[in-house]
Amino acid sequence: MLTNEIKTQFNEILEEIGNNLDISETQYKFAVQSYQAVGKWLADEKSLLSPYKPEILPQGSFLLGTMIKPVSDSDELDVDLVCRLEGKKSEWAQFHLKKIVGDRIKENKTYKEMLDEEGRRCWTLNYADSSNYHMDILPSIVSEGHRVILEKAFSATDFKDFEKTAIRITDNQDEKYYDETNPDYWYKSNPFGYAAWFQERCSISIRKSIFLSESVNPMPTYQKEKLPLQRVVQILKRHRDIMFDGDDDKPISIIITTLSSKSYNKETDITTALTNVVNTMESHIETKYSPEHGQWIKWISNPVNEEENFADKWVESPKKEENFYNWLNKIKSDLSSTYELRGIHRIQESFSKSFGENLTKVSFGNIADREYKKRESGNLHMKVGSGILGSKVAGSTSVKSHNFHGKNKK
Repeated sequence: MLTNEIKTQFNEILEEIGNNLDISETQYKFAVQSYQAVGKWLADEKSLLSPYKPEILPQGSFLLGTMIKPVSDSDELDVDLVCRLEGKKSEWAQFHLKKIVGDRIKENKTYKEMLDEEGRRCWTLNYADSSNYHMDILPSIVSEGHRVILEKAFSATDFKDFEKTAIRITDNQDEKYYDETNPDYWYKSNPFGYAAWFQERCSISIRKSIFLSESVNPMPTYQKEKLPLQRVVQILKRHRDIMFDGDDDKPISIIITTLSSKSYNKETDITTALTNVVNTMESHIETKYSPEHGQWIKWISNPVNEEENFADKWVESPKKEENFYNWLNKIKSDLSSTYELRGIHRIQESFSKSFGENLTKVSFGNIADREYKKRESGNLHMKVGSGILGSKVAGSTSVKSHNFHGKNKK
């Protein structure tokens, strides 16, 4: 059982690690300006797409506020985007929609040079030379008035009509990719409904609950402060990245995010939230009988589409399931053993193994700098007998500042 003083110390450490996992405001603004420029090009009056009001919006971790920097500075950031079109020509199948979006991108000389090979569902633009990231653009069809529904979903605290936020997307592995013209029979996705659900799970007060509505604005602002659940997801994703070091069979982010959100119990501090999440997320994994596979399988439901199983790849790739449980056991063990440690150097060493040496070094260095400033101003205290530094509380004594010779000032 952690005392309040020790919990406060770990909260500061975990919050600082989260801060240093965030992409910078400069990176964020560059990505927003870049995808808005692409959207403007697609929607230009000279474009064949213009009548369908194309718009680029973020999805995934960029929208949820859970994006993290890569472990290595040489690795690229992955920005996931949706290209929304209101309607289409009646004769267009998925192939035609995907192609016309790609063709319009290629009409821009700069974008053509940046364009990667066509993906299964997306077009990818590489910005590696200037900012070391790439954008995955997902062509989609929505109904008229979809934007109004999104604004309502992201501004209401009790939005439940997730079906209306769904989009229809292209998939070149679909057997009807070339001939099905009715979007009702295309693959359905709901990144915005999921984001609205995640927002509700994040909220700890009405004042703090609404943060995603900015994402459907023309120029969304950078979110400097994160809610506990957002930080928990970021921390868990970094632990996974360190443990699996690029392994394609590592636990996927949507599973980590979903199970964390279902487990989160509105805790207001990161330490308690993180502990609760890792200890209860397994309880949200169901076992269902699958007629398709003729066996019982693990099932992690999409909260806005109960028929979708985020763990569907576990059946064909048992290593993915094995790695998930190995990771979950490891994060439980790592946190439990670290919480037992006393002494900032021992804690730093333990966190370095879990979250990476460079990230941990920077985070602890920032904390040390803040404590130095508090010490110099006389605002740093230590509770008698605890060895824990912090703000003034009952039973604490002021920590004297030091001169350059290492001696306390009189």
